[in-house]
Amino acid sequence: MISITMIFSQARRVLIASVSTLLLSTVIMTNVNAADTATTYSNSCAACHDSGALNAIKKGDSAKWQQLIKQKSMPTLINSVKSGMVQMPAGGLCDACSDDDYRKLIEYMSK
Repeated sequence: MISITMIFSQARRVLIASVSTLLLSTVIMTNVNAADTATTYSNSCAACHDSGALNAIKKGDSAKWQQLIKQKSMPTLINSVKSGMVQMPAGGLCDACSDDDYRKLIEYMSK
């Protein structure tokens, strides 16, 4: 005969296992996304943002990036990247990037 205590105990174990799996998946996906962002940066942005070519703000110049983000806002920066700017082609050389990808790239360069 199955008691209520046994049912709750089993349900609790299943819930803990599910939450643990979800947390582990989130950590793994975050690391994968960070690697994808670094790769996309290397393939699409580094040519100018590593050296500062064509007046591009250098990756890691946190003060300048934070000033730009504060001045223009993240949504405006994303739209600028998508549309292109005088020195930068539309999409910033990333044809497959989504708005979220552009946000991650801007955040990556600003650190």
